Amino acid sequence: MDKETLKKRLEGCYITVPTMFKDPDLELDLDATRSVVKFMIEHGINSDNAVVLAGGAAGDFSTMSFDERLAVAEAIIDESAGRVPVAMGGQTTSTRELVKLIKAAEKLGADFIQISPPFYFNHTEGDFYEFILAAAEAAPDVGIIIYNTFWTASDVSCDMVDRLAEIPSVVGLKWATPRTDAMEFETVCSRYSDRFTIIDNNLLFNISWMMGARSIEVHIFNYWPEIALKMLSDLRTGQYEEVQKSMTSYVMPFYHLWSQIESEYTSGDGYLDKLCMELVGLPSSTCRPPTRDIRQKYRKETLAMLKSLKVPGLISE
Repeated sequence: MDKETLKKRLEGCYITVPTMFKDPDLELDLDATRSVVKFMIEHGINSDNAVVLAGGAAGDFSTMSFDERLAVAEAIIDESAGRVPVAMGGQTTSTRELVKLIKAAEKLGADFIQISPPFYFNHTEGDFYEFILAAAEAAPDVGIIIYNTFWTASDVSCDMVDRLAEIPSVVGLKWATPRTDAMEFETVCSRYSDRFTIIDNNLLFNISWMMGARSIEVHIFNYWPEIALKMLSDLRTGQYEEVQKSMTSYVMPFYHLWSQIESEYTSGDGYLDKLCMELVGLPSSTCRPPTRDIRQKYRKETLAMLKSLKVPGLISE
């Protein structure tokens, strides 16, 4: 596909699909992971309103082997069957592995690969540019999404975004920045929305949309797709007050509970998604350690939150 087609296909809700595991050995449960994608498609996602991410952070990429990451991506691509675009998680500390990941994404038929700055070492911007360039040269037809994970690695600066704009296959920015008076988030949204499809990962949907962002990342899609699709529809029609009401009423309670769990019990990504999914009758599992299972410790609290929000399909305690 050409660059403009890839950018258009990236618009909508950007959904990280949690990877399911089997108890007690925590081997991959690909059938359960497939059923999550099936649920989403049955509840309205399609190529006009969503992209699904296989093996992202909420998909436990950090606890999976290379072969497991490919198996998860293959299962999600197969279940999607062209009905919704698929991105494959490509986070890694190794340029050699990144090249293998993007070649695999191309072979499997993924539309996109999501890449963050390599973590652990404090790499320079020159290091990161060559990291991305190596991926682009290895599979130039796969759309690259740059994910600014400033909390785990070096921040992606505006100057770096300028350089990345020179690489044709870099079509998306999954964007979040620290909140400072320098307004880095707004700077990038206003300056680069014509060049990239910007995915708002800062929960500033009204602000980013008015400046040209055209995709949103929101965890509640995994258990309540109707609300996420309504927010997208309201953004597309300029109903910004309705979007903010949805954010305050339906999204904020989830993130408040997530922050509480992070501060007092365990850390990771996707574990609260999975508990909420379990409570609406979807397949679920723990995440792999070192993230600890929250499903019993926070079950009553999470169920009470979902009941208060009138989330459809809730099962009894």
